Amino acid sequence: MKTVEYLARALALLWAGFWTFFFVAESLAWQTPLGRMTIWVAVGLAFVILALAAWRWEVAGGMALLAAGMLAALAYGIWGPRDLSVTTRVTTLVAFGVPPVAAGALFLMHHVLMQRHSLTHPK
Repeated sequence: MKTVEYLARALALLWAGFWTFFFVAESLAWQTPLGRMTIWVAVGLAFVILALAAWRWEVAGGMALLAAGMLAALAYGIWGPRDLSVTTRVTTLVAFGVPPVAAGALFLMHHVLMQRHSLTHPK
């Protein structure tokens, strides 16, 4: 059961850390104005907060990660750059959406497993 928990945590943090790094690095490389850079860095930090919240509150955090993944993929699908190739758009859409959805599902699965374990092995 710890494996599910550790996998969920690792996946959530890798996703959040990657996008936070990406938003900062891209903003610096493209010399993005500070106001716009601040927005992107805030989005990355929101991802980190969601990932860490699931460590403390598995159900709420897992649901929030599910929602964040679906919303991030949806938002990118709607507002993402149109001049990219289909392959690039699909890859980015998957990178935005699949990891938090998978991590959220793993957090919820871990919670259910722990509940079942506590019912079958009372203290």
